Amino acid sequence: MTEGHSVEPVYRMAARAIAARSQGGRLVDVGCGVGNFRRYLALTCYPYIGADVVRYPAFPPDAEFVPIDPRSGTVSLPDGAGDIVVCLETIEHVENPRALFRELTRLTRPGGLIVVTTPNQLSLLSKLTLLVKHRFNAFQDGTGNAYPTHITALLEIDLIRIARECGLEDPQILYSDDGRIPGTGRRWPAACRGRAFSDNIGISAIRPLGPSPREPSGAPSAAE
Repeated sequence: MTEGHSVEPVYRMAARAIAARSQGGRLVDVGCGVGNFRRYLALTCYPYIGADVVRYPAFPPDAEFVPIDPRSGTVSLPDGAGDIVVCLETIEHVENPRALFRELTRLTRPGGLIVVTTPNQLSLLSKLTLLVKHRFNAFQDGTGNAYPTHITALLEIDLIRIARECGLEDPQILYSDDGRIPGTGRRWPAACRGRAFSDNIGISAIRPLGPSPREPSGAPSAAE
């Protein structure tokens, strides 16, 4: 994400996942930036609520905005506030991705959909960068949106494990099907799709209708 917005292939990837796995409803965009993702949503994905640590001047004036506490990482919304909760190109910026996933799970109603995206560490570009420079492509020092802005590199298996730890069901990996050819400024041809040719990946998963394994029904609270 650059100055409050991500790139079109990421928005399209997330929109495809929502169209395939959700009937629509209230959407909460965590790490919303300027709210560009709103333009990629079907009419069924409303109302749209953006959440971020700051409200960017370009955020749509007719959309609802709620703050994120920069210390705790909590969003000022009640449990189950969203039928769909998305977090696009944000998790790589946080120190504790598991805490962020737990907050996204809290915000999602039972039966609702969660979509999270992040740079793809297993693309050909990222693997070659790791081989040559000993760091992932999106985590190089001082190059645009890289380190120290990007601090947490996650693999597909990490996203799946974290989703399952949060009690989410049927986690599915997504690919942006868009990526830069190593050593050039050109993009891979449209026929090149999937893990090797995608600069970004995502995961979509369902919050189960029953209680989370970490939140059993009737369990005493910490205050008790």
